[in-house]
Amino acid sequence: MNKRGAQGDVIFLRVEKLPENIKPHQIEDGKYIVAHSETGHHHVIEASEKVRFYTTDDPLVSYLEVIEATEEAETVLEHLRSYHTHEAWCFGPGIYEFRRQKEASSRPEGWQVARD
Repeated sequence: MNKRGAQGDVIFLRVEKLPENIKPHQIEDGKYIVAHSETGHHHVIEASEKVRFYTTDDPLVSYLEVIEATEEAETVLEHLRSYHTHEAWCFGPGIYEFRRQKEASSRPEGWQVARD
């Protein structure tokens, strides 16, 4: 992964450092769920001691910290769907900001998370 990329409704870019307002993200079934899908086909990264994932007060923004990655132990963002799936992305050591796309809606907030 170079400087930026996307997997469906998830956009990610490499950043210099983690912000101060982060919290460790919960691990579910050995994975970090980067983006929940309305159909259960989540975007996930395998949890390990070499990877940390953080949330923020903004539900559309999160951060990935890859401490170490090798060919044998890559950090991969996968889309859990067997058909029309998005290409997997591999991340090398570094810090990455993840953003969910949003779209206009008739909801009171005026927006909703984009549906993948």
